[in-house]
Amino acid sequence: MAEFIQMGDTLMQSFVRNPNARRMRIGSHFALALALVAGGVVGATALEAPAAAQKKKDNGKPNYTKGFIQAYQPLAKRIEAQEDPAALKAEIPTITAAVESEDDKFVAGQAIYTIGTRAKDTALQRQGLDMMLESGKVGAENLGLSLFASGQLAYNAEDYAKARARFEEAAAAGYDDPALQGLMAESYFAEENYDAGLATLKQAISTRHEAGQTVEEDWIKRGFAIAYNNQLAEHAADFAKIYLRHYPSANVWGDAIAVQRSFFEYDDQELLDLMRLSDRTGSLRSERDYVDYISAADARRLPAEVGRVVEAGLAANMLNPGDVLVTEAKATAQAQAGPARADVAELAQDARGSGATALDAAAAGDMYLNFGDTAEAIEMYELALTRPGVDRGRVLIRLGIAQADQGQYAEAKANFDKVEGERAMIADLWSIYAEQQMSAGATAQ
Repeated sequence: MAEFIQMGDTLMQSFVRNPNARRMRIGSHFALALALVAGGVVGATALEAPAAAQKKKDNGKPNYTKGFIQAYQPLAKRIEAQEDPAALKAEIPTITAAVESEDDKFVAGQAIYTIGTRAKDTALQRQGLDMMLESGKVGAENLGLSLFASGQLAYNAEDYAKARARFEEAAAAGYDDPALQGLMAESYFAEENYDAGLATLKQAISTRHEAGQTVEEDWIKRGFAIAYNNQLAEHAADFAKIYLRHYPSANVWGDAIAVQRSFFEYDDQELLDLMRLSDRTGSLRSERDYVDYISAADARRLPAEVGRVVEAGLAANMLNPGDVLVTEAKATAQAQAGPARADVAELAQDARGSGATALDAAAAGDMYLNFGDTAEAIEMYELALTRPGVDRGRVLIRLGIAQADQGQYAEAKANFDKVEGERAMIADLWSIYAEQQMSAGATAQ
């Protein structure tokens, strides 16, 4: 896997560079959700004899069997007397063997859960809770929470398939807790089924966002780290974009751009447009960033842009003024800028001619963009798009860049969104940038 390119001082950095530095999983901070939702253990006097129970069956009264009552009553008294739970554990096989009715099962489950809680024995807690659920006697008001708690216990026992099943049942019962979907994703991660886990996490994030709810930042960082550390390039890029949409900052922009530079092979022209985005988002943050930008732009082709980047890198103390690449780029940019400026109008005039090609118009647009003449660049790129043989992806991105520099963010986003093929992922980041600029402008008004 390519080394992550100069990540900033963000929380992402600790996840990616040292995946063992933070082992906390989504939802692992919670205490068990259930505090015996069905109430305390039913006392011995609450269990009616079978005949009496049968008479009241039509009135919704519990139906406890005679054998179960005989087995249960002594244990119930000992539980109520707060006896040592270690001693009470020995009685569990007796009461489970005596269970005949669903009401028996429910009460036995309560007792086992209580003993497990006092003994801090999660296996017993799980056994008791599952018996309560299997009895069908858990009230509707507590069903979702009980299912979720059962899922937590299964998860902690590393029974991940059962945990997911319980979480799905809890959701179907109307239980809504931010930890639920996160734990479902974590159950897949624990099985190294990263595709399923990341898909689950993405869906959970989308669902919360569409519902107008806050998306947990830790979810995004966790998904990003899992994707990056397991070399899942498209997932890593997706989570970087999700992070940008929910928690944008210069560092997050730098990380999102670094992901693309790490995982995807770009030629100089593609890398140039990616580094231009780093420039616009304030995320040029290392010597390598500036050097890559200067190399991709090439002072012989885009002297004004290279000259500006060199000066910015020197001012930021990111470039060594004595470095050969820096001195040569600076000298070439200074030598070429004047002649290029003198020739650009003629270049544009030729591009408008009837015999000119898409490449001629695109080249004129590139030169104008290099000088920051965005209105003229827009004209040339739009002209290039009308001609056969146009490199549509490259021209659409650069048209969008010129429009964004002009403040035409809606038009820019529309063009970024049209890009297909290898440049589509670069265009996606530019589209997010344009969208955020539009939002910032609307907020400022």
